[in-house]
Amino acid sequence: MWAARTRYNRAMINVITCDDQVEWDDFVKTTDGHPLQLWGWGEVKASHGWSVERVRVGQGGAQLLIKRLPAPFGPLVYVPRGPVGSMLKSEDERTALVAYVKKTYHPTVLSVEPDTVGPLNWKGWRTSSNRILLARTAVLDLKKSEDELLADMTKKTRQYIRKSAKAGVDVRVASSRAEIDECLAIYKQTASRAGFALHGDRYYHDIAEKLDGDSPIYIAMHKGRVVAFLWPVVTPAVAFELYGGMNDEGQALRANYHLKWSVIRAMKQRGIERYDVNGLLNDGVTSFKKGFIPVETTMSGTLDYPMSPLYVVWNGLLPAIKRVLRAIR
Repeated sequence: MWAARTRYNRAMINVITCDDQVEWDDFVKTTDGHPLQLWGWGEVKASHGWSVERVRVGQGGAQLLIKRLPAPFGPLVYVPRGPVGSMLKSEDERTALVAYVKKTYHPTVLSVEPDTVGPLNWKGWRTSSNRILLARTAVLDLKKSEDELLADMTKKTRQYIRKSAKAGVDVRVASSRAEIDECLAIYKQTASRAGFALHGDRYYHDIAEKLDGDSPIYIAMHKGRVVAFLWPVVTPAVAFELYGGMNDEGQALRANYHLKWSVIRAMKQRGIERYDVNGLLNDGVTSFKKGFIPVETTMSGTLDYPMSPLYVVWNGLLPAIKRVLRAIR
């Protein structure tokens, strides 16, 4: 249900909270919202150290993630790949959101990362170097035909797609906890090779449970074994890669090529408009991603609205900030 909490008087804009999953997800999906604005994503974060609130502001809206910071700082309020809908264009609605957040949470900063491309010049907001999600990414236009998508890929990528398919690699959606655990075992191997940190298993099981059909886990099978996986989260507007990996057998089979192409095709068949690989770094994974999508996309990045005199201090505590921001991902 929607419940009015306050009103921004200059433009008579209501700020309305939502405590109903169906209503919230319907709002996100019908306004071309990003999957990180879905109810289930907020519930995952709420189970792992965050608070969450969903608000409609005029015709727009935002899922707010709230993280307590050490004293004397007020909390960090974060909007992942949001806000949604008309708030992207309406200064009055953004002002109403700022007023509501400041009055309700007394935060150090309100940080947003809109699902938009290119710089944004919003009054009172500043571009932050303390990014949470990568602004540099690659996005496929799924309105193109399959032939057009294949033509845009590198020749090597097309060759490896065919090679892994002919090697007997089959792709389907994981259907059991045991298969998810096989994926997590592969992900741990991948993390060990690449040197990045992981959440505990419960975190990933919560994503599978709380997002359900909005976050299918695709697995590449060979001779009855999971050799690679790719895990997106989706709305009608966009498919957004969360996690992926492969074991040594999968690497030898180039299973990740057939797997990724199969997922792209599945997203296209669902009528999704864009496929976002969720960031590019200067590493081997980036080279793999760019084989599918050679042209890069630069998102609008992280925008901060400072809400405390301590923001300047907080903004200078880069090591501490990075520890907090890593906990968000």
